[in-house]
Amino acid sequence: MSIWDGLIQGIIQGLTEFLPISSSGHLSLYQYFTGQAPEGALFFNLMLHLGTLAAVAAAFYEDLWALIKAVGRLFRDIFTGRFRLKTDDPDRKLLYMLVVACLPMVLILPLRGLVDTISSDRDIIVEGVCFLVTSALLFAACKAKPGRAGIGRMKARHALTIGVVQAVAVLPGISRSGSTISTGMLLGFDRAFVVKFSFLLGIPAILGGAVFEIGDAIKEPVDIGLGTLFVGMLAAAVVGYICIRLVRWLVLSDKFVIFAWYTLVLGALVVVAGIVGHLMGGGAPAADPGSVSQSISESISQISGSTSAV
Repeated sequence: MSIWDGLIQGIIQGLTEFLPISSSGHLSLYQYFTGQAPEGALFFNLMLHLGTLAAVAAAFYEDLWALIKAVGRLFRDIFTGRFRLKTDDPDRKLLYMLVVACLPMVLILPLRGLVDTISSDRDIIVEGVCFLVTSALLFAACKAKPGRAGIGRMKARHALTIGVVQAVAVLPGISRSGSTISTGMLLGFDRAFVVKFSFLLGIPAILGGAVFEIGDAIKEPVDIGLGTLFVGMLAAAVVGYICIRLVRWLVLSDKFVIFAWYTLVLGALVVVAGIVGHLMGGGAPAADPGSVSQSISESISQISGSTSAV
């Protein structure tokens, strides 16, 4: 992979991680149509996600610092015997809700092997269908009546619902930011609050995915230069920061619907392209069903092992 290819994929990652159009789906399409899926692609994709993580940290550093101080106050109260689950502290409540929203992701992590197989195979029909799901969510959210609820009105069931949607968004083509922001809007929350909650929730999601995948990533032969890695990560971080600001403006100015139309058209085109590819014999290779079955078996074994450990 050349530095130019790394730059392009970094820009794609930065654009699509935060714009509600699915980063994994677009990277999968780029690698499908260009053949740019070299040895070490999983490691490279992981590095790009860490680049976008830096963008979130830069865009929401004040909120992150407030959450860090809330953690400090939490431990202080625990050790001094003053801890109470119910709190009037908005930062601490936000911390609680983020933890609750992360729980579904813990359950879905063992299935990442299957998701990676779908993302890296030579079949894009699944990606197309997932883009259409993203489109449906965005259309529904844009038609919903604007809400005014903030962290004070959020309950555990609301956070859990957003967390479940985020967990499903590991599928390529389903946007994590688009699905969580849309769900929050459908639940009646203020748009500015939903955007902040969605992006803050993305931090543990990205970190968790990185920790879970790093073992497999470093085992792969890596045919990617350090310069390509650096350029890709930098592009993902810079473009991602810009897109975070753009998404917030689009949501607040009621222009979010443009992404619903985009993912609708893209999803339809990708499904058609995938079907044509199958008809022309260019679909998934014969070995893919076995690899998918192996991924399913490995995922089941990991879940079983996690259950036994508990």
